[in-house]
Amino acid sequence: MSRKLPLILIATAVVAGGAYIAYSGKDSAEPVVAANPSGVSASTVAAPVSPALSSNIFVTTPQTPTVQSFANVIAPTIEARAWMVMDLESGQIIAQHNADERLAPASLTKLLTASLVFSALDAQRLGLDQEVTVSERAWRTGGSRTFIEPNKSVKVSDLLQGMIVQSGNDATIQLAEAVAGSVEVFVDQMNKEAQAFGMANSSFADPTGLPSPNTYTTVRDLSILAQHVIKDHPSYYHYFSQQEFTYNKIRQPNRNGLLARNIGVDGLKTGHTDDAGYCLISTSVRDGRRVLSIVMGTKTMREREQFSQQLLDWSYQNFSNQVVARTGQAVVTPRVYEGAAKTVNLGSQNGVAVTVPRGQEQNVQMLTQLNRELVAPIAKGDPVGSVQFVLNGQIIKQDTLVALEDIPQAGFFGRMWDKVARLF
Repeated sequence: MSRKLPLILIATAVVAGGAYIAYSGKDSAEPVVAANPSGVSASTVAAPVSPALSSNIFVTTPQTPTVQSFANVIAPTIEARAWMVMDLESGQIIAQHNADERLAPASLTKLLTASLVFSALDAQRLGLDQEVTVSERAWRTGGSRTFIEPNKSVKVSDLLQGMIVQSGNDATIQLAEAVAGSVEVFVDQMNKEAQAFGMANSSFADPTGLPSPNTYTTVRDLSILAQHVIKDHPSYYHYFSQQEFTYNKIRQPNRNGLLARNIGVDGLKTGHTDDAGYCLISTSVRDGRRVLSIVMGTKTMREREQFSQQLLDWSYQNFSNQVVARTGQAVVTPRVYEGAAKTVNLGSQNGVAVTVPRGQEQNVQMLTQLNRELVAPIAKGDPVGSVQFVLNGQIIKQDTLVALEDIPQAGFFGRMWDKVARLF
């Protein structure tokens, strides 16, 4: 306990004073000021978001606290059973309501179906130009339809557009059969995929989302699913922004009316049943920044679009992204013992962006913590601690601190000298 207490006190001072330091693990260790190649002040590492980061979406399991919880910004009133708005570059929830309540997803289920179809296409188990014969089961499926006809051939690309643009249940069932051979096997694959994604509060009984007591999910789980669809399958994402599709001489518009409003929305999926209400997962890009909104259980189609746009507009107007650590950039240079060099450059393993309220960008502070005394040899990429980013006294993001270079052992006398020095 006598060795840990000074570290706790130092860490508190860092948060309060705005410095960022590393620890050697010894009570008497002096703080080492972080490397500062970007020239920003020592009290913050805030920097404008880079265009390169905008193309990188790291799939994260969104956790509380939300950005709004430590910002003096009031969220809009959203009359829905559950909702969330999330920045996809930082992976941070900006605001949420009932994010873990299990709800019927309706046709939002088709996002998971689409993910499995995209994977089959990538693995060349299915082809976009491949033709499949429409089954009786697919043709008879109720609800929204693409109007495929039994015993006739249809291209997989047409079925995809039928499912994503028109929300056709018949096209969805036919795709499930094409991928897995049967709907039952496909549903098993859906649930395994959801589990692999970390969708802990979800269950699916059908590829379409038609009502079933065994089909449910949460806003939080849907945010994970949406991230995977965007990140894992970018070559198919254009289907979600398609505003209409004509099949069998029947033209049907995309039910996501936000696509036509010129507000940066380019996806993803609508859903509606009497049980689920009106649902919408939408994502928008403005000035290179992608934001995701999820609204479940509104009373009307108009409301789901209205509330989704309100969440997107509010997020862009009141929050900004800051790159606080770049991959490969040193953030701290602590002492190394018994090494050929006396210090080592450490940096964030993945690079970190944070979403913060506008006007508070310069208040973001960084705190580094080593998990052990640094003794050579050290290999590039070795995890040695953590780096945390703090705003208004709360940790808003953290990452693993890794060595950015190899530090071999010193010669015999150099090692002996450091061994003796560490005794005092």
